Amino acid sequence: MWRKIAVLMLIFFLAVISFQCKKKSQVKGITLDVTFSEEELSDDLITDIQYKWNTTPGFVKIEQDMQVYVHFWHKKNLLFQDDHIPEVPIAEWDADQEYVYSRRIYIPEFIDEFDPEFKGEETLRLSVGIHSPYDRTDETQQEIMEKKLKVFPPPLDTPEKIFEEGWYNLEINPDAFLRQWRWTAKEARCIIDNPKRDALLVIKGGVNLEVLEDQKVIIKINDLILDEFIPAESYFEKSYNIKKEMVGDGEQFFLTIATDKVFVPADIIPNSKDERELGLQISFVYFR
Repeated sequence: MWRKIAVLMLIFFLAVISFQCKKKSQVKGITLDVTFSEEELSDDLITDIQYKWNTTPGFVKIEQDMQVYVHFWHKKNLLFQDDHIPEVPIAEWDADQEYVYSRRIYIPEFIDEFDPEFKGEETLRLSVGIHSPYDRTDETQQEIMEKKLKVFPPPLDTPEKIFEEGWYNLEINPDAFLRQWRWTAKEARCIIDNPKRDALLVIKGGVNLEVLEDQKVIIKINDLILDEFIPAESYFEKSYNIKKEMVGDGEQFFLTIATDKVFVPADIIPNSKDERELGLQISFVYFR
């Protein structure tokens, strides 16, 4: 008898805590609507997400420095995020106002079409809220919106990319800024299907400024130099609108990413046995 009473009291206690936590996480006076530039979301997709924040007449000004957290969950895994500070900082928001801005996001490849349980689409859970960037306990985290997003495989006409020569194996580190990357040699080449239409090319990567100063990045389409630049920071992201005439009439074309300087980790890092000749860290090459 006493055991049953204890169990019931524990359930009641946990329910009270759960209710208090949910109540604590609510933000009064702020509403949010998000929309995407693509009508249908897929993985391996770059799209613009528009944030439309509205404060009510009863909104109480937030004095504390807060930033927006944007988390995209696949099942129990945090697939990617877009944490940021709004164009108008939250501390400057006033009552009965609207704050609208857009940001570009990349939905990484995560759909396994060969999974026997795959039913043609996957679901992402989008969770958006505010929190203090200085808080490591999540006590300041306050959720404002949660919604489910349907995500499909890329369209059948999405150009296929083959990492041909000059690329090392994929490396993954969830705690690193790039999360995943391939090192290049001095020159690395991709073979990409020709879509016979205009397309968007995006290259995201990094350079090791501590080892190589003024390292140049050279990007070529076939034999045409598309761009040359020296990254001012350790990481870079470049976007190019590629006209169909630039890639030629063939069924495929070559994309080359090269650099003027390379290094061997074993030559500069104590106890390193890495004899690879490394050029650039390339997080992803996007062409659609």
